[in-house]
Amino acid sequence: MRQKKRFRDAIFVVTEERSCPIYNKGEELKVEDLCAIVPEAKATCMILIEKLIEITAQKESFERFSQHGIRRAKFSCGGCKGVMNFEYKKKKDFSTLQMKLLCEAEERRRKKHLDRFYGKLRNFQLFESLDDGALYDLAELLELKHYPKNKVVLKKGEPGAHLFVLLSGVVGVIGDDGMQLAAMGKGEIFGEMSLLSGEPVSCSIHSLETTEAARLSVKNFKHVLKKYPVLQLFLLKMLVDRAQAMALRSGNITSGMSGELDEIGLVEIFQLINSSQKTGRIDLILSDAKATVQFNEGELIHIRYRNLLDKEALFALLARKRGHFSYTKGIPVELENTPPFGSFMGLIMEGVQYVDEQEHSN
Repeated sequence: MRQKKRFRDAIFVVTEERSCPIYNKGEELKVEDLCAIVPEAKATCMILIEKLIEITAQKESFERFSQHGIRRAKFSCGGCKGVMNFEYKKKKDFSTLQMKLLCEAEERRRKKHLDRFYGKLRNFQLFESLDDGALYDLAELLELKHYPKNKVVLKKGEPGAHLFVLLSGVVGVIGDDGMQLAAMGKGEIFGEMSLLSGEPVSCSIHSLETTEAARLSVKNFKHVLKKYPVLQLFLLKMLVDRAQAMALRSGNITSGMSGELDEIGLVEIFQLINSSQKTGRIDLILSDAKATVQFNEGELIHIRYRNLLDKEALFALLARKRGHFSYTKGIPVELENTPPFGSFMGLIMEGVQYVDEQEHSN
């Protein structure tokens, strides 16, 4: 008769991660009653689950005595391109009353944290479409940050690392000359553009008064967008509105406009044309080929890049970070009645997500 394999209950903690697409340092991984449990609101990595099954099926102790005291077993999950190390923390059962009380206190603190975030976020337009369970999942991933008056929150040129949701206070968008370009208050978000485009932060953000913000890491931001597609639509609408305001402030887009992609990304260029409902052509000179993108009243109707057309060409172009672009008003007569090959907002968001997935799989 085949012997039934036994698995031990245990709790592990992530001690280090480099480019792990899902988990963060400090998060706990549990095995309890033949079930593997990952942090709330996080996706389940099957490579990690297989590793936990392998570990908890072994008979060796997770703790060993040494001349420096008790040493806990360490493990590594290296099944994908990232690296994630974790170590044994404790058994499921509480070994002492003191430990049980500490865990209960931590659970009360965590619930208080979630309730506080939930109460603040529920009234924000960005999260109106999320049900209560989804909003609690999101609150689990947020970090609360306080900024005194005149503090630099984001610095131009730095890599985008977080999305910010303003819970209270006011921040200012500061130009290169130190002048304030705009102000944002409670309920507004910032930092999302660099996360979506992969470009550095384009403008510095300073707190104009004592400010409280909820911060979401780039890793968790991408996870949330995949899990809750309705937030993608809201973010894209917001980006289009901002792009339209930028176009108006800059005198709108005119024929002959040109520049370099390392100064303004293709996502931003396309959004400007879409928000202004322009009919024209973007010509791109890239290191490997030329490309042409045709718009009719702000909608994408035809793209040619190497041997790719339309949607496939768009996705390939969104991955390009360097090159020269120029805008010309008008399109050929034969394209005037060509319908869009997809919804602009949907195409851009799908393309950005596709590029991100390709980068992580390589």
